[in-house]
Amino acid sequence: MTIERNADTPWSKFDPEAYVDLNYRTPLEADLLIVKLVRDYFSDCSARALPASARGIDVGAGANLYPALSMLPWCDSILLLEYATPNVEYLKAQAVGGGYDTVWDAFWDVLSQAPAYRDVEPRGRFGDIVRVERGQLLELGGERRWDIGTMFFVAEAMSERPDEFRRGVECFMNALHRGAPFAAAFMTESLGYQVGDHTFPACRVNADRIRESLDPFTAELEIHEVTPMVRPGHEGMILALGRRNAAVGAP
Repeated sequence: MTIERNADTPWSKFDPEAYVDLNYRTPLEADLLIVKLVRDYFSDCSARALPASARGIDVGAGANLYPALSMLPWCDSILLLEYATPNVEYLKAQAVGGGYDTVWDAFWDVLSQAPAYRDVEPRGRFGDIVRVERGQLLELGGERRWDIGTMFFVAEAMSERPDEFRRGVECFMNALHRGAPFAAAFMTESLGYQVGDHTFPACRVNADRIRESLDPFTAELEIHEVTPMVRPGHEGMILALGRRNAAVGAP
């Protein structure tokens, strides 16, 4: 049986509106828990690991704004890196005009329960500092580096190949400066996923494989297992929170 590569996947067929309707228009308990955990971790890191004017990146942003929203209080700029053209168009539309869709208000409500977020006007701030760029995670080199980063449901959700999963994690981690806080989320034991009329691949990963892939790059690492299933064909979610270490060429 042929194992589907990232390059073989019909990303031009990805339907961001269907993805938002399925996953975010009615907030899921699992996502709200993840947002709370990320909020608290980034708030804690802000006093000890972040520069005054941080540069943030959300890798493989897709049709999901809450990772970028979680970085707003500390960033002067946030790059949303995304490969699928329909998702790029969706993200650009969210970052201009009258501000992002009201579907994301529920996630900001959770974030704004922490002091660092309360003085931020999210729509204006998002429009001012967010930039969208079409780019491929697996081609993200280490020559550009960021002070804080997120990667949600990307490395395991772009290919069936374990080597591409490992490479995706490595590319993300090598895009971060030494000491940079990060949040990365993964579907566990996923068999693939349906968006609109199309099926997309996934690499089956679990907590041990995720920890193994991240350990060489981290100065600290927390693994949180979020067990509620959000769709058929997976066993839950893993949220990894940590800071980049000085290994593997980090400055």
